[in-house]
Amino acid sequence: MELILKEDIAGLGYKNEVVNVKPGYGRNYLIPQGYAVIANASNKKVMEENIKQAAHKADKIKKDAADLAASIGDTVLEIPAKVGESGKIFGKVTTLQISDSLKAKGFSVDRKKISFESEVKTEGEYTALLDLHKDIKHRITFKVVAS
Repeated sequence: MELILKEDIAGLGYKNEVVNVKPGYGRNYLIPQGYAVIANASNKKVMEENIKQAAHKADKIKKDAADLAASIGDTVLEIPAKVGESGKIFGKVTTLQISDSLKAKGFSVDRKKISFESEVKTEGEYTALLDLHKDIKHRITFKVVAS
């Protein structure tokens, strides 16, 4: 089933993108929740017109994302966590902690746009992937330290 996405959905696609999904997923979840519409001829024309009108806005958003990635650069974050004697952390490090740490340094990144490349179980250095724009991904290093 072909659908046009109305907003970014992690693991599926980005806004105004035509995607193929299983009919049940489209009819029972994406369309009723307002995340997508059926990709028929008239909806495709509407999407193309919206893309034309939003082209200059999209360029600005992409430029802002590139500037944010450049300003973050090689910043290394320190995330405090309770650590046991073996070096294992209690609980886990979340994307919210990374987002708050970035905000403390003056960068605003939504926690939903952050993902970990490996599971954080012990103290040490890890990397997280920031999905700033569909064309701009940025890796950031963070250290989990004992608090």
